[in-house]
Amino acid sequence: MFRGYVQIYTGNGKGKTTAAVGQAVRAIGRGFRVFFAQFIKSKETGELIAFKSFGDLIVFKQYGKGFVFGKPTTEDIKAAREGFDEVTAAVLSGEYQIVVLDEINAAVSSRLIESAALIALIRNKPANVELILTGRAAADEVIAAADLVTECKEIKHYYNSAVAAREGIEF
Repeated sequence: MFRGYVQIYTGNGKGKTTAAVGQAVRAIGRGFRVFFAQFIKSKETGELIAFKSFGDLIVFKQYGKGFVFGKPTTEDIKAAREGFDEVTAAVLSGEYQIVVLDEINAAVSSRLIESAALIALIRNKPANVELILTGRAAADEVIAAADLVTECKEIKHYYNSAVAAREGIEF
């Protein structure tokens, strides 16, 4: 029987979502069903376009109005919490072996979702579900509850030279 763990990709460097997308593609290649949820993000991303070619092996949903700077709006909170409820149902459904919560750490640090709710999801997930959490600023208590934590550390980034996010590379 497949044993699922909890993975976290966090830190200020590039590559967190890319790591989760890679894990999803690898799992799909082995016939696993994947639920890929993006919190905060609201643009059509390259991964969304690519995932459409995998048919019913992956469900992709976005739950956000964009990144939150400062105090979140009522709409931001509502979108995130409705999404979290749907993701919780997906985790508990038994339909998916891999569930990705992209930018969930940012949703928690932006106060869209309570860290206690995420900890409860980690503790209550079925043993055969791999849970992958991404986003900057993972809470210490979420890190403590995980089985694998990878920090993406920025050494140098072209954003600092005024290079905008590029289609096919950053989104």
